[in-house]
Amino acid sequence: MSTEPETTEETGAEGVPESPGVPESAEGAVPGAETGAVSGEDMGAVPGGVEGAREGDGGGDPADAGSTPEGEGIASGDAESTPEGDDAPKLSEAAAELAAQRLERERIERRKAEKTGPVASGAKLSGTAADLLAAVRAVESGEKPARPAFTEPAPAPRRPAPAPVTPPRPAPVPSAPVAPPAEAVDAVRRVLTEGGAPPVLAAQATSVLGEGADAVLHEDPWQLLRITGVRPEQADGFARALLGADCGPDDERRGRALTVWLLEQAALAGHTALELPALTAALAQRGVPDAEAAVQAALAEGDALAFQDALEEPGAPARPAAAPAVTPAADEESEGEEERPVRVLAGLERYALAEESLADALGRLINAPSEETPPAWEKAVSSGASELVRAVAGHGLVLHTGGEAARAEPAALLDAARAAGLRAFAVCHTPDGARRFAALLSDAASYVGTVAGVLSGTEGPGRDQEGALDLDLLIVLDAPQLDVESAAMLAESLPDGARLLLSGDPAVLWSAGPGRVFADLLASRACPQLASRVPDPGPLGELVSGIGVGELGQVEAPGKEIVIVPVRDAGEAVHRTVQLVADSVPRAFGVRPEQTVVITPGHGGAAGTRTLNAALKERLNPGPGRFGGFDPGDVVVHSPAPGRAVPGRVVGADAEGLRLECAGGPVVVPKELVESRVRHGWAVTAHQAVGARWPAAVVVLPGDAAQALSRPWVYTAFGRAERHLSVVHGVEQALPQAVAEVPAKPRTTRLRALLGAQVPVAG
Repeated sequence: MSTEPETTEETGAEGVPESPGVPESAEGAVPGAETGAVSGEDMGAVPGGVEGAREGDGGGDPADAGSTPEGEGIASGDAESTPEGDDAPKLSEAAAELAAQRLERERIERRKAEKTGPVASGAKLSGTAADLLAAVRAVESGEKPARPAFTEPAPAPRRPAPAPVTPPRPAPVPSAPVAPPAEAVDAVRRVLTEGGAPPVLAAQATSVLGEGADAVLHEDPWQLLRITGVRPEQADGFARALLGADCGPDDERRGRALTVWLLEQAALAGHTALELPALTAALAQRGVPDAEAAVQAALAEGDALAFQDALEEPGAPARPAAAPAVTPAADEESEGEEERPVRVLAGLERYALAEESLADALGRLINAPSEETPPAWEKAVSSGASELVRAVAGHGLVLHTGGEAARAEPAALLDAARAAGLRAFAVCHTPDGARRFAALLSDAASYVGTVAGVLSGTEGPGRDQEGALDLDLLIVLDAPQLDVESAAMLAESLPDGARLLLSGDPAVLWSAGPGRVFADLLASRACPQLASRVPDPGPLGELVSGIGVGELGQVEAPGKEIVIVPVRDAGEAVHRTVQLVADSVPRAFGVRPEQTVVITPGHGGAAGTRTLNAALKERLNPGPGRFGGFDPGDVVVHSPAPGRAVPGRVVGADAEGLRLECAGGPVVVPKELVESRVRHGWAVTAHQAVGARWPAAVVVLPGDAAQALSRPWVYTAFGRAERHLSVVHGVEQALPQAVAEVPAKPRTTRLRALLGAQVPVAG
């Protein structure tokens, strides 16, 4: 019996997700969805759109490969609209956010086109690394047809407060998703049927593969791997059905497709790139005979990009933990000036561009402020404000660390900036976080929003004539939850001369999306860092503070703020959890069941979110589930976009879809998206809960969840409670061991190296 946490998949080399043992099938049959593969009947349905929020330390591999697809929400969105006029179509927040991302990426590509210069040679390499670099240079020189390779020219020194160099950035204009033509979908459906794949994938395959998708699949059946939820075993069966004797593990098309698929799986696990040894080892585990040739083929076709990052010089701060670096051959004698060793990586274009753009934008902020403080900031400093105000007044980028109580310091900064006449705005990860932060302000609601709202244009200060945010100061709370794409869009949207404060608790789980932006910036020492000395109060604050430094000690809780409930097995854990939520906590603390969150390590298993939600619904809101499994009054989690989880409540349903109340506003989820975007939400995972708090929390730790535990997971889960925490405890010594010995899993990222090339290290 196992819990099926989101980290239950075995991992290949250096954290690349490795599939469970799914047997191959000549007919392309698809195993059951509970194993992480998608069932043959609903392979395209992508059950549980919020499952992909990774658990454990934020870097774990998702158990369900299709749970949080990269493109989820592109084909259609919910009805959370932002009308521009009486006749304007209603568009969802997800659609608006995706439209904004598309515009921003186009602008980023234009910015990259302005740069010139070849990739530095790095170091003398031999063997596999030399072969890979030779392939990269062949692509760059035009010897092989491919899209232009991603280059890393050394940036020129920046002058203080330069004139804007970015082209005009238009404000995001939402656009309605366009359904693929019916005849194209029918053609793809015929190919899928011929290859034994579920026909329900036809619409998604047509949207992903574009015009002529049927011909693409006939020519290269392994392109089926680009469809969300499809695994290599399934694509191999599809290819055998179409190609017959011509299908083999050494097919170049298979190697290229698996290279891209592994990079996508690595992104789900939080990596923005993979070092070459990790990628080739993972390909070998997938049965690719010549892994190096597969990588080179993917690079030549433009399916992936290659990079070489210089390693730190002796005495410099160590770079983040990652796979072993590629170094020059020991027996080669250097000629001329000694060159620094490099590591060779491969990654997908979208994350490469985002990380490069983020480093460039942050470098612009760090280098921009001049020695003369603007008058408005002088006024803010002269008001007797805090050290944080003085730091932000003199620097373009400042980092601030601390727990829940430390949010009062950014709130004081926002108040001081607004009082001085500065245009200041704050964003949080969740609507609940924005509500809690707004309560700390003297003039609250109009100056606080969410990251997703600002990026989609539905919240925030608006944009100036150049498309930049009309701001002097942007405060980002919950900074550890920023992935590279969101962080890049925020930083690139700031005008020259603006200040950016990133504030958050470095001990919580990292972002659901790729990257470790806040941790990389803290490690880079490229800008001022201020650590709050304000502790979280009470027994809960004492408990969580101890976990943050690796200690799970005894805490005095005279008001029963912390209760441990030992259990013998998963069945007892479910029974005691329902009892706590429905009876004990309301009776002892006056906290209603809907004000209590249940947190468990994973979605599947005997005490996962599925089982717990079924038991809690039966007790708290029984009903037939007549609206796609939901009834009015059900507590749910809505996932409008990958990596986002918004708590809500079902209020009804009609021909338009399921009607929810989320964060104080109505949301309509089209019926065809209900299964993939809405889950019952009495019980959630820690990643779904991060950024929000509840009056009471019940953390469920069944015995078979021990391997899913880590210090960041426990810190995040226990820290969601404001007044009371119950721990349904069945892991015995695994809990203190995880707190003391299991840190966050490392993620391979490039931000620190990219930023180090642009700004000096702070002393």
